[in-house]
Amino acid sequence: MQQTEQTLTPPFAGRLWLLGALFLVTVPHLIRMPAWLSITCLAVFLWRLLHELRGYDLPGRFLRYLLVFIGIGSVAAVYHTVVGQQAGVALLTIMLCLKLLELHTMRDAMLALFIGYFMVIAGFLFSQSIFMGGYLFLVVLTLTAALIALNHPAGQLSDFRHYLATGGKMLLQSLPLMVLMFILFPRLSSPLWSVPDDPSTGRTGLTDSIEMGTISNLIKSESVAFRVDFDGTIPPADSLYWRGPVLWYTDGRQWKRIRMTPRRSIPAFQPLGGEVEYSVTMEPNRRHWLFALDLPLSLPEGLGAPVYTRPDFQLLYEQRVNNKLRYRVRSVTRYRIEQLPRWMEIAATALPEGQNPKTLELAKGWLDQGLGKAEIVQRGFNLFRDQPFYYSRTPPRLGENPVDQFLFSTRRGFCEHYATSFVTLMRAAGIPARVVTGYQGGELNEMGDYLIIRQSNAHAWAEVWLEKQGWVRIDPTTAVPAERVEDSNDASRFQSTSARGNEASNYPALNKLYWKLRYSWDAINHTWNLWVLGFDREKQRELLRKLGLGNLSWSWLIALMVGLLAITLILITALSFLKR
Repeated sequence: MQQTEQTLTPPFAGRLWLLGALFLVTVPHLIRMPAWLSITCLAVFLWRLLHELRGYDLPGRFLRYLLVFIGIGSVAAVYHTVVGQQAGVALLTIMLCLKLLELHTMRDAMLALFIGYFMVIAGFLFSQSIFMGGYLFLVVLTLTAALIALNHPAGQLSDFRHYLATGGKMLLQSLPLMVLMFILFPRLSSPLWSVPDDPSTGRTGLTDSIEMGTISNLIKSESVAFRVDFDGTIPPADSLYWRGPVLWYTDGRQWKRIRMTPRRSIPAFQPLGGEVEYSVTMEPNRRHWLFALDLPLSLPEGLGAPVYTRPDFQLLYEQRVNNKLRYRVRSVTRYRIEQLPRWMEIAATALPEGQNPKTLELAKGWLDQGLGKAEIVQRGFNLFRDQPFYYSRTPPRLGENPVDQFLFSTRRGFCEHYATSFVTLMRAAGIPARVVTGYQGGELNEMGDYLIIRQSNAHAWAEVWLEKQGWVRIDPTTAVPAERVEDSNDASRFQSTSARGNEASNYPALNKLYWKLRYSWDAINHTWNLWVLGFDREKQRELLRKLGLGNLSWSWLIALMVGLLAITLILITALSFLKR
């Protein structure tokens, strides 16, 4: 049999089916690869197609080996490695395409076919959306039809309906097996397709430091950061501050976090009301950060790895968030922190020497007037409201002493300009202050009744320490009147969480239809994330309890799964024989 496979030539119809199926397999990967590599792969597909249809000669052994070395070198040059998620899949894609140039025997065809099945799995490394799942299901159907065509020596191209129908029946027969394994297979702490991403790959998201001009790239992005389902009423927009990295140290231009020891308990504070409970579905951000409303009452549990918190209330996941992650949180939107450790007070009042002298002079003038700390905080907030400051996504570049330039010269900027300048002013007046980054607000999806927080919601605000009040959130960006905000979307997001379809438009009916369709599709994806990608250990245990199997150990559960799979296979086989 082995000798026959090595000498038997695949049928013509089978070769064309295989070529088409492998092309569909590689399309998602070609889109992510550099253009010149993708064009090279497409040229190989065209070469093989011309060989089948017009009899063009395939390259000789020397040229094939040369192309292999060029392919490996190209991947290494582009990705600086040949291993890892992106580089490894790119190399596999190129090698599969080059395999088409030496596909002569049945063994070659079957090898290429099985690599195609493996490439389907590789597609889920980059996206697990319902769209990708549907597309790859069609790819599997096409690969299965190609498998049937390859093993049908007398088949013709006109038999394509037979191949597709037979492939579809085989997939439908496997559906009960798939459902059984999905329900009973022990859930892992992360998906099987979770592999480390390339560290050199740039990602869109918040960083642990900001410099005037950093968040400008984020507010232009419409990609989703996370989605939130509230158990009850959604809080108003002015309470939707999703806490992320807290920045303490500054050199006059850049702000950074400082080293703190995370712990497995929430730091002490006094809740004052506004308790909410909600579930967060995070998109991968390749970092350890989790986001929650100010302030979380408890740490998320049941994630497969522990969650920690820093003394400044930032939540940290022990693992990097490389896949979609869902967790539940309870928070309060009104609170008081009664004690300020000495080390924290020192860190929250430190300023670099010789930087931003005009800002220091302004704060000193307020102190000379005998103003109290609360009055100075209000004076700083009123400065942005009463003076001609503008909210702009395209502010002028700042040189040395950027805070001085912003406060006394340009007066145009966005959240990080206002937050860092306000904190600098407060520290110059001796008031402990820090910069908090995260996300603000959210976009209501009325089709699913949940909030979508996008990268465009990235925000920075300030916190100041006042006696008997503790850390108080001050968002100086909101001091800018609406008429001095260049984009109406920026002016409205602090006051409303309404759906975008309700916004004014030159074509209101068409606009509402567009957003309704977009929200409907997002709601479908969100449901897919919850019940398919989010089918974790807790959901599995809950379903098994409803089925009366909640007390089974994992070993008994695996035995049950194997037994049911065997019974299902016997039934399918028996039905096939009875039909014949």
